[in-house]
This record gives sequence, structure tokens and C-alpha cells, in this order.
Amino acid sequence: MATEQEMTPSQPPLLYRDLADWYPLLTPVGDYAEEAAFYRRLFDAHCQRPARTLLDLGSGGGHNAAHLKTALACTLVDIAPDMLAMSRRLNPECEHIQGDMRSIRLGRVFDCVLIHDAVSYMTSRTDLAGAIVTAFAHTAPGGVAMFQPDFVSETFEPGTETGGSEAGGRALRYLEWRWIPDSADTTYLTDMAYLLRNPDGTVEVFHDRHVMGLFPRALWLELIAEAGFLPLAVPFEHSSCSSAGQEVFLGLRPVAGGKDMT
Repeated sequence: MATEQEMTPSQPPLLYRDLADWYPLLTPVGDYAEEAAFYRRLFDAHCQRPARTLLDLGSGGGHNAAHLKTALACTLVDIAPDMLAMSRRLNPECEHIQGDMRSIRLGRVFDCVLIHDAVSYMTSRTDLAGAIVTAFAHTAPGGVAMFQPDFVSETFEPGTETGGSEAGGRALRYLEWRWIPDSADTTYLTDMAYLLRNPDGTVEVFHDRHVMGLFPRALWLELIAEAGFLPLAVPFEHSSCSSAGQEVFLGLRPVAGGKDMT
């Protein structure tokens, strides 16, 4: 069985809806431990207030929260109901809210705000600015927001990757293919091929297209500053990081003064 899916604004990728139950085999929870520890170190180093609460925008299946919840009270926001349902099973002690990172307003602030690689789905300057302003609106004075795009324009490399895992009698293998269409301006494509083996041994094949944003480093820093943060870029420390010079971006909200958009 082969199924194709084209990404449209009203139709998220298959991975986050019809295939959501397979997501833990694509990126197992344990694979997030090193990254989560890195995020925690950044929060502790740059937060000018005790780091006790976290807002995770674009939280997906809750795999980061599974590691961060031991130290931070986590509120998880995602646009995909199937991913939130998965996260609720994994993280029942966390608060879960369905919403769009470009526009949601909870009416409260957090010591730390995390937008992991879900920020890569912001495909225009307007969308990216909206997500960053949302982060600012929910960051307490003296708090810190962290943004982790998969790539910036300067570090993007077309290519392929493979991987997958198995558990509970099921198995998944994938091929990821990243490329930039000739007509692209601020986007690139990630075409994913999934081979899914069911417990009875039958195998299904799916194609899933992800449209991703791609912006220069200077624009990231500019938009973070425009939102009211003090912008900062820091090296991404991870053993699997293959792109030289890959960074994450921080937004430090001043303790007093600055633009107030809460």
C-alpha cells in the first residue's frame, strides 16, 4: 500500500495525524535526553529568575517534556490534536493545550519558553515573527525563550538521512530527503518515506511532505530583538550535530523595561 500526501496550510503532515501513533518509533523518547539536558543548562545559565516553569510551544509528542518535567512544571501547546493525545499519555502530570504558536495567548507568563524544531514549520517572515512574539508574550521578566530551527540559510545542506526503530512488535524505517525547489524563497522541502511493519508482518509504505522555513541568521536575531528580547545565538551542543556552526537562538526578556506585549 502506498499513500502520498501534499502539505497544505489546512492539512498537516501525515506524521502528526494519521501516523501519529508511529511517531515514537521515528524519534524514540530516549533520543531526547541529551538535548533536554542541554536546554536545561541554557535555561539555568541565562534565566535571571529561578527556572521553575516552562511553556513548550509546538510540543509534539511531548518527548522533550518527558525529560524536562522532572525539574520544570511544563505546559505543552501543540496545534495537532493527535500529538497532544500521545503526549497526554506520556506526560499525564503536564498541562496540555491545543493552539497555534503564532497566535495563542494564555494570559500568563513562564520562566522559560521552548520552541524546539516545530519552529521550522514557520515558512514566512510573518509566521516566524508571530511565533517569536508569542514566546515574548509568555516569557516572564528576567526569563528566557529558546528557539531551535533545524537550519538557517547559512547552514542548510541538501541531503538524505535514514533511521527508525522497533518496539511492541512494530517497526518503522524512514528515508528523509531534504532539498530546495528552484522556486523556493524562504522554504525547503523534506520528503519522508516511511516503511511501517505491523505485528502480523505486513508492511505499508507512505510518502509525507514537510514544507519547512529557511531564514538567514541575521533575520532570526532581528525578529527576536523586534519582539522585545535581547537576542543571543549560542552553539548547539549535541553529539549527533552534523552541521558545523549550528546554533540555537535565545531571547532574554529584560527584568524591567522593554516592549510589553503580554
